[in-house]
Amino acid sequence: MKIVFALLLLANTIWASSGQNLSSTWVGITSLVIFVLGYYVIAAEEKFHINKAKPALFVGTFIFILIGFYNTINGLDPKPLAHEMELLIFEIAQIFFFLLVAMTYIEVMIERRIFDTLKYKLVSKGYSFKKLFWFTGTLAFFISPVADNLTTALILSTVLITIEKKNPAFLVPGAINIVVGANAGGAWSPFGDITTLMPWIAGKAEFFDFFYLFPAAFLGWLVTGWLLSFSVPEGKPLFDANTEERVRVLKGGRTVIYLGAFTIFSAVMCQQVFGIPPMWGMMFGFSLLKLYSYQLKRSHDEELKTFIAISKIEHDTLLFFFGILAAVGGLHYVGYLDLAVKLYDTAGATAVNIGVGFLSAFIDNVPVMSAVLKASPNMGVDQWLLVTMTAGIGGSLISFGSAAGVGVMGKLRGVYTFGSHMKYAWTVLVGYILSLVIWYVQFEILGLY
Repeated sequence: MKIVFALLLLANTIWASSGQNLSSTWVGITSLVIFVLGYYVIAAEEKFHINKAKPALFVGTFIFILIGFYNTINGLDPKPLAHEMELLIFEIAQIFFFLLVAMTYIEVMIERRIFDTLKYKLVSKGYSFKKLFWFTGTLAFFISPVADNLTTALILSTVLITIEKKNPAFLVPGAINIVVGANAGGAWSPFGDITTLMPWIAGKAEFFDFFYLFPAAFLGWLVTGWLLSFSVPEGKPLFDANTEERVRVLKGGRTVIYLGAFTIFSAVMCQQVFGIPPMWGMMFGFSLLKLYSYQLKRSHDEELKTFIAISKIEHDTLLFFFGILAAVGGLHYVGYLDLAVKLYDTAGATAVNIGVGFLSAFIDNVPVMSAVLKASPNMGVDQWLLVTMTAGIGGSLISFGSAAGVGVMGKLRGVYTFGSHMKYAWTVLVGYILSLVIWYVQFEILGLY
């Protein structure tokens, strides 16, 4: 009951005040209603047959226009709102360009037939659907701590859809396994997810402290994967060696892989060593891709077609993030988290931090983690690691609760949806609960951290 109480209070007071509190005014209430209605339409995407980016973009932009209208008719100074929006634009731009480069690399890899080649090698070896299910999920868990959860989920969901395009009985559990694996894997690394990066930079935990979350993250994902595996069909993808064309990576493909890895390394170096936004490292890596494309064209008359790759990006995914982050920024401005610190004192840090995990499933784990950091309750490293884990893993409970989930929804459009995810959401919940139990035994009973 304490967890439920904490969750309800936290949902009621999710955003910190930015100097003025408009939450009790008509513009604050209207903004909250619009946000809730917009999220309902996003969640019911299959019912309304509308792409999730459209309501998200409308809600995100309209809330700020509404606030601007309120300021104008009441004669309020527009500068605080303009300043808030400038900060928000900077935040969105970092994420937007980061994702743009990551998605471009993936599209170039597709064009160079890297994923087709991987699919050919996997299927030609006679791997069953279950083996492929475990192969992609395991890669998601162990790659995301280095490559970040979104990039990992985008790459492996591309492999998944390349292996089998028309079998939802395999694709849906496989997609959920990738999302859960990527989010769980990112939870025990300082740069595996934005929700771990933020508390590390804020000095809430040291670099190696996050590694103590490995047992809880790994076993939680493993149990979810095991439960999902019962839904994966028997048999194997169709493959006829006599008719199946042998696929090879096109010229320059392997170099693109190395450039992609170096781009991720550059992003990490920019953030951790140089103290500049990781997006800058991503854009530097993008420039290298463009220069290599030029060199490949001159030397081998082979073109990477990077601009064509950009045109194939799931722009709806990018616009969805823009809309959601803008909507969250609007709610933050009108003020909805003044009681956050009192909430931690009233309900207890453990109960509230567990509630954060459930809340992050509905409101995306990045802004929820940002809200907790803004509140900055007085907690030990064990509790900061708990909220890091719950915000990261809790985002897997609903398909659009994390960047990884949204990215995979874009890749498996019409297959991996909110509705198809919810059919298996109980498996994610079981893994989430197990992770909490392991954390409690390890941190609170045994003190192993």
